[in-house]
Amino acid sequence: MSKKTGLIVPHDYKLLSIAAILEVFETANKLSSGEKPFEIMIFQLAGQITSEQVFGYDVHPIETSDIRLELILIPAFTTDNMGEMIAKNRDFIPWLKKQHQSGAELASFCTGAFLFAASGLLNDKLATTHVDACSAFTKAFPLVNLKPDETLTADGSLYTSGGSTSSFHLLILLVQKYCGNEIAVQIAKIFSIDLNRYKQSYFSTFRPNHLHNDTLVAMLQQKIESQYQTIEKLEEITKDIPTSARNMTRRFKQVTGIPPIEYLQNIRVESSKKYLEQTQLSISEIIEKTGYNDPKAFRKVFYKMVGMKPIEYREKFRVQ
Repeated sequence: MSKKTGLIVPHDYKLLSIAAILEVFETANKLSSGEKPFEIMIFQLAGQITSEQVFGYDVHPIETSDIRLELILIPAFTTDNMGEMIAKNRDFIPWLKKQHQSGAELASFCTGAFLFAASGLLNDKLATTHVDACSAFTKAFPLVNLKPDETLTADGSLYTSGGSTSSFHLLILLVQKYCGNEIAVQIAKIFSIDLNRYKQSYFSTFRPNHLHNDTLVAMLQQKIESQYQTIEKLEEITKDIPTSARNMTRRFKQVTGIPPIEYLQNIRVESSKKYLEQTQLSISEIIEKTGYNDPKAFRKVFYKMVGMKPIEYREKFRVQ
């Protein structure tokens, strides 16, 4: 099902920011087979609307729109007078808060973080903005945990990016989340974005490959994914698979790209990330639920795969 995606076109918006956002999401729609992943809609204040369409999209005035969105995008601004800009666009604020309370994720690009922060939704949250605007941002919004050196931030369902090409890194992150790694990489190539330079492992998500015809590999995948909490040794679940352990490992790695033991570790780590994001379980309880007996081994594997400690991951990504 397409993600209902709203792009606001406020007063003093930067055209380049609007164009970049639309270009990336439209490209993701074109690259996706089947249903388009994003149903894009433009939202403006009623007083702004002078024609029926903007950029070829239907315009929805926020005062009268009761559309429940799943993702809202806030572009950058052209003005340096952020106080005046916020005053002009203040009618967006209650709408943004209402949409977020209904479950929408929000993302701002560059100086769009000023309007985002004016809603109060970024209080006590991680955020970033254009490096030259950080001083003004800190003065205006002291309750926001600003990270001036970060290319982008992700705190629960709230996202921000820095200036310039940092916007593309956030766009790619969102595409990766909703469309998968393959399309995200294609877009990075199309727009010449250097993923390796800015890649942060804690944004990655392990997505098992089930698109193959090897029934024995599929059998082992199913066993690992359904029994990962109780597996002590892989031999326990491979003994009834009609092939040798050596051949199974070779076939499994050939199909999935990784050996069975690493596959098991990835499944466990992804499960632990969800517990860290969505529950208040202690680290010890999460370790037990994900099938680890040795806390030291769990923390070592988690740090290797995610790039930060479990407690740091919870602080950054926990859903409030």
